[in-house]
Amino acid sequence: MSTRGTRFVSILVIGSLFLSGCTMIFQKGRRTDIEKISKLQSELSELERAKAELEDRLKREIGNKEVKVEMGERGLVITFVAEVLFDSGKAKIREEANEKLNKVATVLNTTVRDLSIGIEGHTDNQPIKYSGWKSNWELSSSRALSVLHYLADLQSVDPTRLSAIGYGEYHPVDTNDTSEGRQKNRRVEIVILPKTTKEKNTSSVPAATTENLK
Repeated sequence: MSTRGTRFVSILVIGSLFLSGCTMIFQKGRRTDIEKISKLQSELSELERAKAELEDRLKREIGNKEVKVEMGERGLVITFVAEVLFDSGKAKIREEANEKLNKVATVLNTTVRDLSIGIEGHTDNQPIKYSGWKSNWELSSSRALSVLHYLADLQSVDPTRLSAIGYGEYHPVDTNDTSEGRQKNRRVEIVILPKTTKEKNTSSVPAATTENLK
C-alpha cells in the first residue's frame, strides 16, 4: 500500500473512534497497561452479553420475581429465591428448578465458558428448629454445594471453575423483621467473576471460608 493510502486508512480509523465517542490516549512505554485495559474490557463485554442472554432466557422467572440478574462490583450476579430451588429447610434441589438452572448452565458453558463461578448460599436469621441442621451456616453451605454439584455433575460445567460458600444469615440484603424481607434474604447467588476480580480476591477467599466455619 502506498504512503498516501496508509495515511488515509489511519485517518479513517482514528476518525471513526472519535465519532463513536471513544477517547484514546497514546503514551509511550505503557503497552502493558493498555493490554490489561483491553483484556478487562473484553471480559466485561462477555459479562454484558451473558447478562442480556440470561435476562432473555429467564424472562418468565424474572417477571415472577423468582430470579434477579444484576451487574455488581463482584461481577454478574444471578440471584435465586431459595424457595424456587429448595423446599423449606431442605438442601435437595427441587425437580421443578432443574429447567431454571439449565438455562443458567447453558450460558455458563458458552458465553462465559472461561470465567470462574462462585456459588453463595444465604438464609434469614430464623434459628433452625425442625430441619436437623446444626445452624444456618450448614444449611446455606449445603444449598450452595447442591447447586455446585448440579452444575458440575449434571450440566458439565468445568469443576475447576466452581467454588461454593455458605454465609448463613450474616449477609442479608433486606430486613429480617418482615416475611418479605426474610424471603429476600433466603437466596442462592451464582456469581460470574471477571478474571481480574478472581486474581485480586484469591487470597481473601480461604480466610472468609475459615471464618464462616468457626
